[in-house]
Amino acid sequence: MPVRVKVFGDYACFSRPEFKVERVSYPVITPSAARGVLEAIFWKPEIRYQIRQIHVLKLGSQASVLRNEVSEKQSGHPFIAQEKRQQRTSLVLRKISYIIHAEIIFREHVKSDVGKYLDQFRRRVEKGQCHHMPSLGNREFAASFEEPLPAERGDPGINLEIGQMLFDLAFIESRDGKGELEFIKPGGSGQRKVKGCTAALFFPAQVKGGVLDVPREKYAELYALEQSGA
Repeated sequence: MPVRVKVFGDYACFSRPEFKVERVSYPVITPSAARGVLEAIFWKPEIRYQIRQIHVLKLGSQASVLRNEVSEKQSGHPFIAQEKRQQRTSLVLRKISYIIHAEIIFREHVKSDVGKYLDQFRRRVEKGQCHHMPSLGNREFAASFEEPLPAERGDPGINLEIGQMLFDLAFIESRDGKGELEFIKPGGSGQRKVKGCTAALFFPAQVKGGVLDVPREKYAELYALEQSGA
C-alpha cells in the first residue's frame, strides 16, 4: 500500500546521536523522523510504515539557535524548571521541504482490508487532518503537510554523501520483565505495557539526484531485533 505525502516547515532538527550535548541536525530528514510524521497523520496499532524513499525538494540552510533546556528528564519526582535550566546551542535547518514515499505494512497478527487504511490516510492528507501534530525532529518544530503533485520529485541538483545515518530504533522487550524503558507493544491479544530497552540501527545514507533511498533489508533487521527479546 504505497503512500506519498509532502512535508515542509520553517525549522527542523534531526539530531545526530554522536553529538552528546549540543544538538546538530543531519542535512536531511531521517527515516525514523519520516515515520514519525506519517504516524502523526494516521496511526493505528495494527499497521506499520516502511519508508522507501525521501525526495528532497528544498535542502534548506543551517542556522544556529540558542535555546533554554532542562538538564533532567521529567519523572515521578517533580523539580523546579528554573533550577535545572541550561542554555544550549542547536544547529538546525531552515525552510525545508520533502516528499516521503512509504508503504503501509500490517503486523503479523492482523488480517484486514488493506484498502480502507489507504483511503483513510489519503483523506486525512487531503483535509489536513492528523492524529497529533507532526513535527520535524523536535516537537517545537511543527510540520505542515499536503498531497504532492503527481510529477513532483526531488531536486536533481542535490547530491550528498551523508555517511552513517540513524535508520530507526528497535524497541526490545525484556525477557525478565525488567528494564529502564516502558513502552506499549501491540500483539494478537491487544496492546500491553512492557519494559525493555532500545537499539539504534544505522545505514550509509546518500542523496542522489534529490532522492534518498532507504534499504528494505533494514526493516527485516529491525523486526528481528524487536522479536528477539533482551
